[in-house]
Amino acid sequence: MEVKIYIPHPALQQYVLNISTVHVVLPEGVSDAVSPYPPTPFQSLMFYCNDPVSMNRIGDTDFAKQPLSTIIGPQLSRVNIKVAHRLTAVRVDFLPGGMYRMLGIPMHHLFDDGFDSIDIIGSKMKSVNAQLQHLSNLEEGKNIVEAFLLSQVKNLKEYLPFDSALQVLLHHNGDISVERVASLSCLSLKQFERKCKERIGMNPKLYARILKFSKAYRLRELFPQLTWTKIAYDAGYYDQMHMIRDFKVFAGVSPSIIEQQLLATPLRMQKDLRF
Repeated sequence: MEVKIYIPHPALQQYVLNISTVHVVLPEGVSDAVSPYPPTPFQSLMFYCNDPVSMNRIGDTDFAKQPLSTIIGPQLSRVNIKVAHRLTAVRVDFLPGGMYRMLGIPMHHLFDDGFDSIDIIGSKMKSVNAQLQHLSNLEEGKNIVEAFLLSQVKNLKEYLPFDSALQVLLHHNGDISVERVASLSCLSLKQFERKCKERIGMNPKLYARILKFSKAYRLRELFPQLTWTKIAYDAGYYDQMHMIRDFKVFAGVSPSIIEQQLLATPLRMQKDLRF
């Protein structure tokens, strides 16, 4: 699995964290592979340059193929991702509140699901999707996606102290008090909580928990030799039991079960996320 992460154009850096390209070719003799995908802190825009992935949730038996370009709003539930033969994609991860600033849609309307970008952004996405099906290389795909994002800059919602405060929460991986972050936003705690519901789709304490959990999960994918005790400490958990609780909430299973599921798949879908 090859992931390349690009720093976005300077005009995008107030709302886009990074743009990445993903290239996966499954081992010979393996027709498809399934990987768990617990929630991350990001709202994202995925562009598939060949066959899209398929997805299901815990308890489902069938997988549903995703649209060629998919808007992923704030996530709370773990999904399973199936890749058939190969995957080439361009991914945009937005800074907290960045997708709201681009779309102008309260993020709680996009909660815990994926949406066809054509339904939300409009017909211009058909042209972007078409261009991405005929690439000579994935960097060309990154450039096409970046050009689309630049075309959206003039329509962005205003950048507020709230947005910079959320970036502090992001870069602390949730290990900072919500009251401190609210003060950085120049809002009262209640005002800050209301703004979080609008711009990231959930209350700040839940978002902070997902940030902390996501760091622990990515550490497991990136460093499988680490003990769970070490991971809990590095992710900022008070103790291992708090981490286990969050795994059961966000990944649907205990850390030991996730470990077995990761051993059963060649895919590591989150280890290259950067924030």
